[in-house]
Amino acid sequence: MASSNFHCSIRQGFNFEKDNQDRVGHIESLKIGGDELAGDIQVTDPENVSDSSGPKIVGVMQNIRWEGGYGDPILFSCNISNANYKKIATKLHTSLSDTSVEFKFSVYDYDPEKKQYYKCMHSNDVVLKGLIYKQGGSLVMGVSDEPSHEIPSPKNYGFDLGVMPADDAGEMAVHLAVSTSDKFAKQFGVPVS
Repeated sequence: MASSNFHCSIRQGFNFEKDNQDRVGHIESLKIGGDELAGDIQVTDPENVSDSSGPKIVGVMQNIRWEGGYGDPILFSCNISNANYKKIATKLHTSLSDTSVEFKFSVYDYDPEKKQYYKCMHSNDVVLKGLIYKQGGSLVMGVSDEPSHEIPSPKNYGFDLGVMPADDAGEMAVHLAVSTSDKFAKQFGVPVS
């Protein structure tokens, strides 16, 4: 099974430059244990750079990895706002009895032949449902106590999360592409009959 492992540019994600073709990724929405994180980071949509008021997202991605099997977790690292940092840090230090996760994401790569960005890995604007991934008895979720030095403003913090598909989520898919025209989808989770 082929895995997908995409490194993304934090700098390009926060401060998009039209003449730079670095890969970028966005956590578009994220709910953990029923608590929704704010979409409070304004970014440029790489597929529509002329729109100066791009989308507001939860996190600018550093990395995302998925081994490609329907039961494999999606692991990602992103940078989140100060407000979302406080929400996550409080959750980590108090209670995580509800480990449910709902999220949407998009990773954009540049097609040098077509000279445009395309989505190389994404949830197709569909909410993926899962649970915080457990590894060795520990939940794969953490947030940095120190703000990022790479992008000093707006204040932001590194955040890591692993999400495995929920048993009762039904059929979901991760959409992948290797160019603007070469696209395919792979199952995430097991359909419930």
